[in-house]
Amino acid sequence: MKIAITAQGSTLEAALDPRFGRCEQFIIVDLETGDHEAFPNDGAMAPGGAGTQAALLIADKDAAAVITGHVGPNAARSLQAAGIKVYSMASGTVGEAVAAFKQGELPEISGSTVRSHFGLRGQRGRLGNENRNRNS
Repeated sequence: MKIAITAQGSTLEAALDPRFGRCEQFIIVDLETGDHEAFPNDGAMAPGGAGTQAALLIADKDAAAVITGHVGPNAARSLQAAGIKVYSMASGTVGEAVAAFKQGELPEISGSTVRSHFGLRGQRGRLGNENRNRNS
């Protein structure tokens, strides 16, 4: 099974990036072999559609799950449509995220946790529980 982790660098020691669609890097880890691959998120600076582009990129890499801090509504829908599960971890390193995932310690996200364009030009609007449930 392969998982994708949003990262602020290209190694397992890199800090997690709390943004999905606008993260700096993705690191794909094969849980069976321990192999990993880092690649930049080319859509991070797109004026729109960054989450959807990122979801397509993750699907193309055959990841079954994503670990990130937050996911917007378009990304959540795209990941769900691709059958990719999303797990929440807001801080730590990529290696710590992999370990926590293996231990079953990460909560699954079933919908968006932030509004569209989260992380673009400093926008940090989180959804309240009532909106999170409505967007699921």
